[in-house]
Amino acid sequence: MGLDITVMIADWSWLGEIPPGERLLRLREAWYADESGLWDHDAPVVEGDWIRPRGPGNSIFAVYEFRGTLGSFKAHFWAGEVWESVRDHAGPLVRARLDTLLLALIRGGLDGAADHVDQGFFGDDPAVTHGVLLARLPDSVRELAATWEEVRPWLDGLRGAFDEHAAVSEGWVRDFDEFTDLLEDWGRVLSEAARRGWGLVGLSG
Repeated sequence: MGLDITVMIADWSWLGEIPPGERLLRLREAWYADESGLWDHDAPVVEGDWIRPRGPGNSIFAVYEFRGTLGSFKAHFWAGEVWESVRDHAGPLVRARLDTLLLALIRGGLDGAADHVDQGFFGDDPAVTHGVLLARLPDSVRELAATWEEVRPWLDGLRGAFDEHAAVSEGWVRDFDEFTDLLEDWGRVLSEAARRGWGLVGLSG
């Protein structure tokens, strides 16, 4: 699990107007465009916030900087793993909602086969979709954002179960606060994308 992940939201009127097989290239070209200024190394990186390109990309996409992850996918992976230790001790509503969220975003599920890419987002050619970890269409994003809003007020009720069954002394997701920080960051991503009617993408490397 040495992957990095870059999570971004993108204007669907800009990305969705072209054929699925061309969308990833358009997104990568905008992401790396010299004139965007997105990767200006003199600019401060603020964790738990958005990095928005300057220039022509400013209004079409944004990258989210997760707290405490250093851009690694490991924190997301381990959040899914620790949830396996907690979920049987959660109430039915919380368990169902967090299952939905984590299976849609980062968790592989019991058989490791959860699909995090909406059909038709980038097409089905593996050569085209190499490096895609997550891709959710605007309708899917809205549903996930609504699920997050339903479960968010109930999260603190998991603290005792987490402390008993999942807390560890070292690693990427050691305690309940680190777990909920990651969930809250995903909630911010989903809420902002849903508010704008944008798509959600996670890319490796």
